Amino acid sequence: MEIKEIEMEKIFISKFNTRKDLDAGTEEGGIDDLAKSINEQGLLSPITVRMGKNDDYELIVGQRRFLACQKLGWKTIPAIVRDIDDDIDLTIISLVENVHRADMAPIDKAKAYKTIYEKHKTISKVAKETGVSATTISKYLKLLDLAPSIQEKLTTSQGPIGIETLSKLAQTFSQDAQEEVLEYIEGFTQNIQLEMLKKSEGDISKLPSLKEQALEGAFDTHLCRGLDECVFIPDELIEIIKNAIKEYKTSGNEDSFVNIIRKTKKY
Repeated sequence: MEIKEIEMEKIFISKFNTRKDLDAGTEEGGIDDLAKSINEQGLLSPITVRMGKNDDYELIVGQRRFLACQKLGWKTIPAIVRDIDDDIDLTIISLVENVHRADMAPIDKAKAYKTIYEKHKTISKVAKETGVSATTISKYLKLLDLAPSIQEKLTTSQGPIGIETLSKLAQTFSQDAQEEVLEYIEGFTQNIQLEMLKKSEGDISKLPSLKEQALEGAFDTHLCRGLDECVFIPDELIEIIKNAIKEYKTSGNEDSFVNIIRKTKKY
């Protein structure tokens, strides 16, 4: 591995670069803003490339930096030259560079995990290669089972709902039902969305009733006092507590409410 100045015209963007959606997470600062920053402060981190087959270089990491410098009219750019033959290893390097960035599109991550999974055949090996938990990788792989229309909406800045919920959605409902399911669960917190999907058991006809229950607070299963103390409330106590709250609002009697809250600490 070495760092050298490379002519810009000799660099091409690798098809194995895991970051395809360059706009994801950049609404507050795109390529133009990055170019301005590099022009003022210089390029703080070199790009990463490998030797191509025609006296050229394949860009692995630093696509946005490369494009920004291209906008500035740079003739050369500092680059780390990696000696890599295996294309999957190339994908892994690109993914590891980007995977912990909040501004990498989830679908790009999912596709990269799948590429690595297809080589190793086990999620545990993908986890070892990338330093990401097997649970997280499984959730991202599930995103590829979402309807194409949902995948198109899914970026880091805007998307129907969170990754965990979308993973559960893909696991629970077929692609042709997923858009309709989203209409029922959008607007609720992730915990409630997950609970609705779980209780639906993959039956979309249950969702209208589940939505009504959610709107009435049936799936609010945590009671918090301030930001530092939360008490878990088991399902069997939810109705009791809701009734206690109603009684307190009507009578102003705090005793029954306080006793029930104390009781939850036994769970």
